[in-house]
Amino acid sequence: MKFKILTGILLCLNIAAYAQTIKGKIYDAQTKEPVVAALVKEKNSVNITKTNNEGYFELACSQASPDILISCISYKNVEIKAYNNQNIELTTDSRSLQSVMVTANREASLRSETPIAITKLSAKLIDETKATTLFEVVNKTPGVLMVDLGNEQHMMSIRQPITTNPYYLYMEDGVPIRPMGVFNHNALLQINQYTVSSIEVVKGPVSSIYGPEAIGGAVNFIMQRPTTVPTAKAGFQFDNWGYKRFQFGTGATIGKFGFYIGGLTSKQTNSWMTTSDYDKQTINARLEYNFTPKTRLIGNFIYGKYNSQMSGSVDSIAFYSRNYLSTSDFAYRKSNANRTRLTLEHEWNENAKSFITIFNRNDQLGQNPSYGIRWKPGQTTATGQINSNNFSSYGVIAQHSQHFNFLNSKLIAGAMFDYSPNDYWAYQTDLIAQLRPDGKSVEKYSLKEERPDIELSDYNAKIRNAASYLQYDFELVKKIRFSTGLRYDRMSFTYINNLDNSAGEKAYSKLTPKIGLTYQIDQEKGLYANYAQGFSPTALTAIFRAKPNTSPAQFYYNLEPATFQNYELGGWATFVNHKVYADIAIYQMNGTNELLSIRQPDNSTDYQSAGKTLHRGIEFGITANPDPQFSFRFGGTVAIHKFISFQVSDNPKDALQNLNNYEMPSAPRWVYNTEFNYYPKQLPNLRMSIELQHLSSYYQDQINTVKYDGYTLLNYRIGYKIKGVEVYSNVMNLGNTLYATNVTRGNNATDTSTFTPAAPRTFVFGIQYNFAGKK
Repeated sequence: MKFKILTGILLCLNIAAYAQTIKGKIYDAQTKEPVVAALVKEKNSVNITKTNNEGYFELACSQASPDILISCISYKNVEIKAYNNQNIELTTDSRSLQSVMVTANREASLRSETPIAITKLSAKLIDETKATTLFEVVNKTPGVLMVDLGNEQHMMSIRQPITTNPYYLYMEDGVPIRPMGVFNHNALLQINQYTVSSIEVVKGPVSSIYGPEAIGGAVNFIMQRPTTVPTAKAGFQFDNWGYKRFQFGTGATIGKFGFYIGGLTSKQTNSWMTTSDYDKQTINARLEYNFTPKTRLIGNFIYGKYNSQMSGSVDSIAFYSRNYLSTSDFAYRKSNANRTRLTLEHEWNENAKSFITIFNRNDQLGQNPSYGIRWKPGQTTATGQINSNNFSSYGVIAQHSQHFNFLNSKLIAGAMFDYSPNDYWAYQTDLIAQLRPDGKSVEKYSLKEERPDIELSDYNAKIRNAASYLQYDFELVKKIRFSTGLRYDRMSFTYINNLDNSAGEKAYSKLTPKIGLTYQIDQEKGLYANYAQGFSPTALTAIFRAKPNTSPAQFYYNLEPATFQNYELGGWATFVNHKVYADIAIYQMNGTNELLSIRQPDNSTDYQSAGKTLHRGIEFGITANPDPQFSFRFGGTVAIHKFISFQVSDNPKDALQNLNNYEMPSAPRWVYNTEFNYYPKQLPNLRMSIELQHLSSYYQDQINTVKYDGYTLLNYRIGYKIKGVEVYSNVMNLGNTLYATNVTRGNNATDTSTFTPAAPRTFVFGIQYNFAGKK
């Protein structure tokens, strides 16, 4: 008996001598960010744990050097021999159906449980694109066209024609870049793309979570987190048209504190288009402090300065002769912006978490815009304008989520408020118009005199946006998950209109519901359906702009918010042992009071609300990885956008009084982007890709008389890494195709087409150094 007891004691001591707790950190191989909620399991054992917000884990093991299995959604599984204080890299699995998204409801959720059309552009895709401007990356999203207007200026088309209307929401980590009512279609030129970890694009209304302006879709830039191991990178990029950019980034985690700082400075001089110089400087800093494994404080500061000439558009003579001479040398756009936010996150337990974010935004945008030039055919004089739009925002967003065992359900409740004083002024400039020999178009405008005495707009507004929202997801039966949501918004502002000495208050309020479901047929395929509403109040600059040819000046006080009803069916599937992934979405969006601009004979704009519009289409994407050496991506949309009820004239003498069933202008039927990547086995550090972008024809005017033919482009990219150094080259517009990124025309018989010319063949070269430590 004593012998058995002694043997047992010795056996226990022997096990204790070999058993130990393994500690380590797990991080993303591409970004070096911590991987959260990765499962770590000892092989042939029940011992298991998961990583926290810092990617840290502790695993009690039965032996000194165990084999451990690591798995995490969106990453490839790993089996390794473990030792203490180990840093472990995980590589993303591009074939994973179970991708994690954060934009659907402001926190991590599975793509397969999200009944909306959403696409994630990964860190690997962003890095390999080596984009000069964001449109080169964003246009890889099926159903999305980000239109390049030069010098990072842009317009967007997501379930809408190419437009400058406030139908898109641009965010950084879920916080809108600008307040509601102060939309600017060029807002993304303020993004620091060198600190973007990934991009998530929602197509269709997401007003039930994010509020107004998220109509055509929302673009959320997920910013780089502090890196688990010390990192540093720096690079230089230039092209054959005078563009140069220097960029850097560095990050680390030291104990409970982590940071990431990144920035860039870019400059364009003596380009292919005259008077198109610009320079930009931007820097981001993200700081994280982990009080406990369940509580952390996140701070983010962003500063950007932008100064650009505006070359503007050209007429058909200059465009088709490739005579890239700007019609003005005085137009400019200047932006000075900073954004600060502070977020406190707390995980109460595995089923409950909360966050609160306070933020501040400051923006000054001044310009002498080329689009503001007014000229009537045959005249040797014209007018322009100088304007400035400025705001400051102070706001808060709070959200709590709770998971319940009942119906495997989840409740999300949130609220937000922001206060944004906004002021805007504009005055006239007098111009001299130098005509072409035919007298029908202008060869060049010259600035004659600034006229601050002729005011075009001058208002002060104090905007208050308040909202609350609820979302409840649940499973009535296995594999079918319902998602319901409701948000209430109230936007109000007090104003002083200095042009007519009026003052007052205006308010908009709206309940926006959504309902959707996902049906996961099996682990490889699923379906979803949803219905969602959205609305968008008119931007203040439109309300307080004087109507053309009115004296005394009249304003657009009675413009109503645009509202939309969206119906959608979609699905996703993987094939050939997860080597092929495909998704599709079919949608119809019905618009009411959609704001439209009517170009007048002098090129001024008159705003009208269309009674009804229709937006219907199919979005599709396919990704194939048949072999580690090859990958293929194809995505696009086929859509129609048309007026259902649009009364353009009440004058019985006008030949055309309504545009019912006419196609909307700047609305191509087909848009697609496809890319083939090659990673040769013989040279594992080499990458090559060829990309094709296609845009079909579209009407230039609302009365459907003149079309632009569209274009098809080829881009080529190649890069090679030598230890920590990467050299690369992009050839954009490989075939030197003559094309315009935007072509418009008014409805009047005397109107002519205006073209925004795109760059000829462009050679981009770059070199970048990447360093990553081990601890």
